[in-house]
Amino acid sequence: MLFYTELQHVHTLFGSQGAGTDDQVLIEILASRTAEEIKEIIKVYKKEFGGKLEKDISSDTGGSYSRLLVILLQGSREEGVEEDKIENDAQDLYAAGEGKFGTDEEKFITILGNRSSEHLQKVFDAYKKLSGSDIEDSIKGETTRNLEDLLLAVVKCTRNVPGFFAEGLHKSMRRAGTDDDSLMRIMVSRSEVDMLDIRANFKKMYGQSLYTTIQEDTAGDYQKALLYLCGGKD
Repeated sequence: MLFYTELQHVHTLFGSQGAGTDDQVLIEILASRTAEEIKEIIKVYKKEFGGKLEKDISSDTGGSYSRLLVILLQGSREEGVEEDKIENDAQDLYAAGEGKFGTDEEKFITILGNRSSEHLQKVFDAYKKLSGSDIEDSIKGETTRNLEDLLLAVVKCTRNVPGFFAEGLHKSMRRAGTDDDSLMRIMVSRSEVDMLDIRANFKKMYGQSLYTTIQEDTAGDYQKALLYLCGGKD
């Protein structure tokens, strides 16, 4: 099933020449959606706009960031866990970042873009044993800007998709002014998918229910709509 927000944002990402890409939305979609959902997005994009999403991404983005976006769009992750690759992948990631001067971005892209989620979770554990720090710390220290944001999103979604969206909801409200676009997009797109899990993660991560946070940060009919999508007070 393709959610309404995916249709809406796929339409607007490349809709205005020279307007640039909404990287936050693009990262969120490609890092968090399943292979089947991404296939549906590609199909609808072509049907509605007569173009190829991969081509538009490639023309509107660049460098390592663009290459990882395209890999994620192709949805060709390996299946299962390859035990004989876990230690090698952890060592390769360490050697590509913390273990050298400069960063081998291609190694990060190849491993994080192609291995299964189950395999990557074991690689992240092995990486921490090897380096003494989390893979997220290495990414933050070795990459920048959109590539850093995309790699971190891939890692966070590999670990816990509902936790990724709980963090996104918290950031959308706990700042100077509410990020209404992000707040509504996440609430609508996840309301019938994993909202219960997002609520549980939100409470665990921030010590307050999502419902209460929405009450404190919004008002009026907009608040009522969000609380309805939230579905409960926890």
